[in-house]
Amino acid sequence: MPEIQKLLENNLRWADETMVRDPQFFDTLSKQQTPMYLWIGCSDSRVPANQIVDLLPGDIFVHRNVANLVVHTDFNCLSVLQYAVDVLKVKHIIVCGHYGCGGVDAALTDESFGLIDNWLAHIKDIAALHGTELSALSGEAKAARLCELNVKAQAQNVARTSIVKEAHLRGQPLKIHSWIYSLRNGKIKNLA
Repeated sequence: MPEIQKLLENNLRWADETMVRDPQFFDTLSKQQTPMYLWIGCSDSRVPANQIVDLLPGDIFVHRNVANLVVHTDFNCLSVLQYAVDVLKVKHIIVCGHYGCGGVDAALTDESFGLIDNWLAHIKDIAALHGTELSALSGEAKAARLCELNVKAQAQNVARTSIVKEAHLRGQPLKIHSWIYSLRNGKIKNLA
C-alpha cells in the first residue's frame, strides 16, 4: 500500500506548505463556498479544472464524468447543476472537453467496452448527427472535431435543462460556455 501512503504524505506536505504561505487559508476556505463558476468536464486525470484555469479551491464548483456528458437522465449531473445554479448562484457554466478524449475515441469505434458503451452511445448519436462532416475527416482530425461537437452538444443540453430555463425566467444572470482543452499545449479554446 505504499502508493496510498505517498498520497497521504503528499497531503500533509501540501497542507503544511499552504499554512506557511497563508496561515488563514483553511479557516477562510472552511467558512465559504461562493464560486462564480460551474465546471462540467471530463474525468480524465490530465484535465484538473482548478489548475488549468489557475483558481484556488472554493473558486470553481466541479462535476466530472467520462467525456463531459450532460445527459437529461443523469441525476448526479443534474443535482450538481441544480445546486450550483439555485444554491451557489454561479454566474457561468463551463462545459469543457479536451482533445484526445478516450471516451470520444472509443465512441468512434465499433469495439465493445462493456457497460460504458451505454454512456458512449450519446457521443455516437452526435457523430451520427454530424456524419457528413465527420466522414470527410479521419484519424486525429476526426476525433478532434467530434470532441468539439460533443462539447457544443453538451452545452446545448445544459441550456435545455429545466434548471437553466427556470434561472433565466427568474432573471438570474447565467452564461453557458463551450471550451476545449489541449493536452499538447495546456491552452483552452473557446468554442463559443
